[in-house]
Amino acid sequence: MLSLPMIGGHVTLSTNSPLLRRSSSRAVDLGANEMKTGSSTIPIMPSPIFLWRFKVFLFIVWGFSCCKISWDSVMRMSADLRDLFLYEAFLYYNPLLLMTMMVWLWGVNLWVFAQSSVNCAKIFDLDNNHLTHRETWKCATWMTIVAPTSMTAYLYLYSHGEVSLAASQPVLLYAVVLIVLISPFDIFYLSSRYYLLRTLWRIILPLQAISFSDFFLADILTSMAKVFSDLERSVCRMVHRQVATIAWFEADSVCGSHSIAIPLILVLPYICRLFQCLRQYRDSREKTSLWNALKYSTAVPVIFLSALKYHVIPDRWTNMYRPLWLLSSVINSLYSFYWDVTRDWDLSVFSRIFKFKNPHLCSNILYGRQWVYYWAIGSNLILRCTWTYKLSAHLRHNYLTVFTITALEMLRRFQWIFFRVENEWNKMALKPSLQVSMSDVPKEDDSLLGSDNHVV
Repeated sequence: MLSLPMIGGHVTLSTNSPLLRRSSSRAVDLGANEMKTGSSTIPIMPSPIFLWRFKVFLFIVWGFSCCKISWDSVMRMSADLRDLFLYEAFLYYNPLLLMTMMVWLWGVNLWVFAQSSVNCAKIFDLDNNHLTHRETWKCATWMTIVAPTSMTAYLYLYSHGEVSLAASQPVLLYAVVLIVLISPFDIFYLSSRYYLLRTLWRIILPLQAISFSDFFLADILTSMAKVFSDLERSVCRMVHRQVATIAWFEADSVCGSHSIAIPLILVLPYICRLFQCLRQYRDSREKTSLWNALKYSTAVPVIFLSALKYHVIPDRWTNMYRPLWLLSSVINSLYSFYWDVTRDWDLSVFSRIFKFKNPHLCSNILYGRQWVYYWAIGSNLILRCTWTYKLSAHLRHNYLTVFTITALEMLRRFQWIFFRVENEWNKMALKPSLQVSMSDVPKEDDSLLGSDNHVV
């Protein structure tokens, strides 16, 4: 029994009263509903920092596992075959590793441009829906995971006697990369992939007016000439079923180091760039385009004089062609260095470079830090000279040295991009017909290539 105070006295209610039963059940139902509602609207989720650290941990574990498995696999091989198959594995996978490195560096370029006043979308004539630096790094991350994993599987399978399965690894990798690149499905940044493919097509066949993106990408491809040469040799061995064999080791074989296809592939990016310059001269009648075409033509004798070593007697190479090769190498390196500084970067004459009498002509990205210019000019000169080493087919047997120089050339191109793109932006901003407003300044997520929303 319960006694409730009321006005004028007390009211006594039984514990079995329907009123109490209804009120108590209602309270219990409300509590249960609140618990259910709370549990469904406030899920327990890990913090972004925890997820990021967990991904880094998984990446470190993956990297350590690949290194450990690869090392153990190499140590299982006999000493006489170890260097041979390391060289072969290196040939198949170093092109993709170098491409991955270039994608990472391009993401850094985009990130720096996003922090500055340089509007990549306007320079490359894109809309605002294009690939960001974060998305570029996401692509590079996947490339970083896939290529070393395939290489690890190749070494492991071969060292354990599964030669046929080992031979299939680079073939599958190249096939997957090709399928992803040309896939018509709206996955993996469809419009960005098609933008890249269209630009490559315009570079190979310069039948239309040359845009900035056309010759910009063509210049980058000249720094990757060695990558394309190794790709050609890798595909050649796959087509002729020489993967995980020593048939290709004969220098005079169809895919050997004396193949005429090697200098032809090396020279292809320079020939494409040369025709672009001739097309520009036809459209604009500016003699600067002819001088630029001459610069790219100086790479042709460097490549073919080097290749002659395998097709002439040794005395003639030493007494006649080797001095000519050295002379053409010096001309190409110095001419290219001069053009980088005075034309591509527009730091015309050395008095401007070292005295900085006109600070507004210097890069705004780097906020006038003079040491950056000293570094850029000095490193550009040195790497322009060492880059000739890579173009020489008769030196390619030193594959680790050539790989290092190719990676350094990509770093040179990486820093070249900063000055070249901002120089183009400054030229656009100075045109009276172009009104550059603050609304054109890119946000942090702006970059070069198109995204899924880009109209193809």
